[in-house]
Amino acid sequence: MNENEIEAVAAILVRWNPLGEEAKNIADLDGYRTEAIDIISVLAFLGARAIPEKVVADVLNQGFGLTLKAQGCVAPAQQILSVLNLKP
Repeated sequence: MNENEIEAVAAILVRWNPLGEEAKNIADLDGYRTEAIDIISVLAFLGARAIPEKVVADVLNQGFGLTLKAQGCVAPAQQILSVLNLKP
């Protein structure tokens, strides 16, 4: 994982903004940087066994107490795979 990957994944999360208006109320959000690192790490750890949309949903749900479903995370997960040059 390198800084460019972290920034690219964080930018995808910022554009998607799963927190919506609540993002303004989270003082240490840091542009989803921590979540980007977590997503990249889990994808790398699981490798071919990863279900990317589930990884995205799980990281964000655990981090923010959300109730995202994997099927709702397909588009951002595909974008993340693209910037990481990973195949689904």
